[in-house]
Amino acid sequence: MSISLVPYLNFPLGVSRTAFEHYREIFGGHADYLPLPDNGDGVDGIMHARLVTDHFTLMASDAQPGAEDTWGGTRVYLAFMAEGAADADTVVGWFAALGVDGSIGVALTAQEWGSFYGDVTDRFGVQWMVNLTAPEGWAPSLL
Repeated sequence: MSISLVPYLNFPLGVSRTAFEHYREIFGGHADYLPLPDNGDGVDGIMHARLVTDHFTLMASDAQPGAEDTWGGTRVYLAFMAEGAADADTVVGWFAALGVDGSIGVALTAQEWGSFYGDVTDRFGVQWMVNLTAPEGWAPSLL
């Protein structure tokens, strides 16, 4: 038996599919969608979305109809912790792609604890952190 922790995001009504197609372009993998029941409002709502990649699984849903005004976004960061040049190059690419139409909070730079660190808020308001422990002499090549 194994246990895994899967981040589950919640978006305003009608945003989950767009967000997950964006994440699929960045991370690869396959996205599945379970739509909300059609209530006649013409909104393509998602009850559950799942993105399964080679590295992780991410899930999400849209706010239920009528709950959009109470949606406040997330105050949780999703953190990628990577070691070694091969994984570091992968997450540096993700960091750059997540920053497109988003905002960089902390540029991905060397830190006093010996790793590279950066944080970014993507265009959907989701906050991501990257911490890279890379071999000596390695530097981000994509930034």
